[in-house]
Amino acid sequence: MPKNREIKKVLVIGSGPIVIGQAAEFDYAGTQACRSLREEGVEVVLVNSNPATIMTDKEIADMVYIEPLTIEVLEQIIDKERPDSVLPTLGGQAGLNLGMELEEKGILARYGVKLIGTTASTIRKAEDRLEFKETMEKIGEPCAPSLVVESLEEGEAFAQKIGYPVVLRPAYTLGGSGGGIAHNQLELDEILANGLRLSRVGQVLVERCIAGWKEIEYEVMRDAAGNCITVCNMENIDPVGVHTGDSIVVAPSQTLADKEYQMLRSSALNIINELNITGGCNVQYALHPTSFEYCVIEVNPRVSRSSALASKATGYPIAKVSAKIALGYTLDEIQNAITKKTYASFEPALDYCVVKIPRLPFDKFITAKRTLTTQMKATGEVMSICDNFEGALMKAIRSLEQHVDSLLGYDFSAYDTDALKKRMKIVDDQRIYVIAEAVRRGIDYGTIHDITGIDEWFIDKIAILTEMEEALRRGPLTPELLLEAKRIEFPDAVIAHLAGMTEDSVKEMRYENNITASFKMVDTCAAEFAAATPYFYSVFGSEDESGELPSSGKKKKVLVLGSGPIRIGQGIEFDYCSVHSTWAFAKAGYETIIVNNNPETVSTDFDIADKLYFEPLTPEDVENIVRIEKPDGAVVQFGGQTAIKLTESLMKMGVPIFGTSAENVDAAEDRERFDQILEQCRIPRPKGHTVFTAEEAKTAANELGYPVLVRPSYVLGGQGMRIAFHDAEVEEFIDIINRIAQDHPILVDKYLMGKEIEVDAVCDGTDILIPGIMEHVERAGVHSGDSISVYPAQTISAKVRETIAEYTRRLAKALHVIGLINIQFIAMDEEVYVIEVNPRSSRTVPYISKVTGIPIVDLATRVIIGESIRDLGYEPGLQPEAEYIAIKMPVFSFEKIYGAEISLGPEMKSTGECLGIGKTFQEALYKAFLGAGIVLPKFRQVILTVKDSDKGEIIDIGRRFEALGYKIYATRSTAKVLKDNGVKAFRVNKIQQESPTVMDLILGHKIDLVVDTPTQGRDKNRDGFLIRRTAIETGIHCLTSLDTVNALLTSMENMNSERFTLIDIAKVK
Repeated sequence: MPKNREIKKVLVIGSGPIVIGQAAEFDYAGTQACRSLREEGVEVVLVNSNPATIMTDKEIADMVYIEPLTIEVLEQIIDKERPDSVLPTLGGQAGLNLGMELEEKGILARYGVKLIGTTASTIRKAEDRLEFKETMEKIGEPCAPSLVVESLEEGEAFAQKIGYPVVLRPAYTLGGSGGGIAHNQLELDEILANGLRLSRVGQVLVERCIAGWKEIEYEVMRDAAGNCITVCNMENIDPVGVHTGDSIVVAPSQTLADKEYQMLRSSALNIINELNITGGCNVQYALHPTSFEYCVIEVNPRVSRSSALASKATGYPIAKVSAKIALGYTLDEIQNAITKKTYASFEPALDYCVVKIPRLPFDKFITAKRTLTTQMKATGEVMSICDNFEGALMKAIRSLEQHVDSLLGYDFSAYDTDALKKRMKIVDDQRIYVIAEAVRRGIDYGTIHDITGIDEWFIDKIAILTEMEEALRRGPLTPELLLEAKRIEFPDAVIAHLAGMTEDSVKEMRYENNITASFKMVDTCAAEFAAATPYFYSVFGSEDESGELPSSGKKKKVLVLGSGPIRIGQGIEFDYCSVHSTWAFAKAGYETIIVNNNPETVSTDFDIADKLYFEPLTPEDVENIVRIEKPDGAVVQFGGQTAIKLTESLMKMGVPIFGTSAENVDAAEDRERFDQILEQCRIPRPKGHTVFTAEEAKTAANELGYPVLVRPSYVLGGQGMRIAFHDAEVEEFIDIINRIAQDHPILVDKYLMGKEIEVDAVCDGTDILIPGIMEHVERAGVHSGDSISVYPAQTISAKVRETIAEYTRRLAKALHVIGLINIQFIAMDEEVYVIEVNPRSSRTVPYISKVTGIPIVDLATRVIIGESIRDLGYEPGLQPEAEYIAIKMPVFSFEKIYGAEISLGPEMKSTGECLGIGKTFQEALYKAFLGAGIVLPKFRQVILTVKDSDKGEIIDIGRRFEALGYKIYATRSTAKVLKDNGVKAFRVNKIQQESPTVMDLILGHKIDLVVDTPTQGRDKNRDGFLIRRTAIETGIHCLTSLDTVNALLTSMENMNSERFTLIDIAKVK
């Protein structure tokens, strides 16, 4: 079936800001699909509220709207652009839900637009819990006994009937939001009440718990003619009960007998035919470990997290093919983009093993509960490829960048055997290390399997790794033993540590015995056909395939280092920068090589660079690539802290660093050298000291005067940063920083309460180009990634503006910056202070590039190659401001991480961001809040409880809420201040006092907002912590900074959603 000629203009719905459960994999899929549609001559209109991703770039679609993802906005865009079709299957759950709503409300019919890529009835059959169950029964596919309930009473009655434990799954939610496993009625009531609140339709599925069964996934494709193939099947190492996004996943499955594999494959194909799916689809199964009994867990009729993994694991571009199928093509008409010889109807075959490990955010949320359940908690993931499972697991562990490089990563020596068995029952991010310890202690496989439900095949593989640890400890280290250790991917550092040698001597021994990494190709069809756009993975003890490619004939080679897994503090923005610099180098005639290990991002797509190496970003792994590729230089300034950390190692390998030299990067990080530079430039900064111990820190703090800012040097995302108000807090914070061994000193600075301003600039060694000045809504002290950022800056004087531009110029020159620089300033009483300088790309780069139309990553790359800002056609200095206002709003995933402290401070906590763009400050602000899902007023009731130092400011806030018709509740002292100043407030009691308390109000589900400014310190039992957590867990917005509250009030006072100004980013010059 050739292309459907009627499809000329398609509206693609993106997935919005990155939250836990919906991360970069949808941007990767959306980007690939938009490019795929445009290849076919289709006009693409894209709407997505996320400014940080490549997907909302003007190169990706013909019209790009970075607007809130709401029905009203979509209708306005449909009215303006008049597309003939809407493609909703690439925007994750958000995109599907919006597609359904457009259909249900008759909007598509009104404008004569049709859904492509799926139909409303397909979505309903897969997503509506009841319809799904009926469809499965109709075709004889088994599901666990279940019932859709709409009240607590129904749930309790059904759970009694089928027996505990039961699994609860709310309808139409993402990443298992609001779900969980209940073992008794008490747990059932708690999870069910929460689930009913979160579900879009007030329904929760209660089903028999099959925890302990194997969890298997199939990624399948189908076209409109009914041709079906399986792209890949995957197996979770953890049994059912842990969300697949938080499980260690291996592809292809390792423990299935052929009969089981074929049985589930036939079932998956049976299901997608019945659901009439066109495009990619993911089917999840629970398989009984000893019988052939299985259950269908769920079907996602869209591109999912698993399809990103399956695409990268097999090289089969699922999103690209899905987009072509949506246009009417069949699988046997679509060419495989990697081999350029086979067609998309050819099933991939794998001759290697892929392991994915989730990156969990517990290093950011020390108070959070670490257990893993059916509610997803991971912010990102890493993938590794090897020719054996053990090697792939070892590579994935060191790719996580969590200071762990083998199964010896955590110490369980304090546990005796019984305690260890108890510890093994806890399902958390350390369980695989606990199992390794159990194997070392000689606990038999059967016992481990009974406790964990993990297949004995995996336990045996873990045993192979622990046996190697023992062999290396016993010694002697022979060339044979060394080769075997490298074959299962033990890093040199671990071998050296176990064998009692130095890392250099291990490396020397490897080279003498010719034990070096060789690289294999991922080519989708187990080497039956040659691949034309390959990517590589390393193995030991096999021949090398990376040299088999014809030479690109380009004059120079550049190595671009990616940013590894997405985590809080280092997100998709750095992937945006890596991809843009790769494209700019390619345009300038360079051969480009990307090294990265994140399966969810655009940088690891098969056609971004000339060569892609899917490897851990550690010095040893990068050196293996350098030895074979011999690049002319490497770029580290675009890959966040991950890439920056490799600078020194790359120089030792003799690889020149393109752009700002390591020496100058160091000068910006080294306190004393940086102070000298500031003095030379005559730029003031907050006073501060460099210390190593808690005693020195307290002396410094008292000399500077509290409050002070305490932080480790060389950090990203404010990790370990705290504001201390007295000696005891200084001690506590220094202790937390020192949990991870510090090579660098700790910084103690005077803390200034001014207005925080941020600048990204490009410097060519002589001139600088500043696209614009961004101003934070929250006062200094809230991490820049967590504050609302406004472009152009609204409240600073012309004098401050000029000072900022001049200071930026002086600093860039003094640090000899070639490429990007990010500077954060504080403005106080017309004085400007510098608080931080980073000579590299920052998380605001994508946002400022899009709203000013100045492609700063491309310019920085060309400057690195040797062009000047004037050559590129720009007048140096601060560029003219745009005619509209753009506001970046942070988005948090607190409700997903049980027990996390939500108050904002200098350590970053947001997982993503969205953008509001408008003709006026008020409109932009309203759109930004709307994009972040804050739609008020609802019940017009608010709770205020603030610390003493905020009491002065709360009066005006109270008056503004009152003027909007709000009923104000406040705790004792806050209520008194409000009443004394003529604001009507109802006093409520603190938690320990008699009813009605704050908690009763929150749990009554009639509150719009809780404003709670916390006292410093990290005591989990304080009222404030419980109030904030309960608010978040019951879905009430909770703000901890009065500046954010003032901004929200401004937005509510100026609300007008009649017609928005729509700004097409692709037209911004």
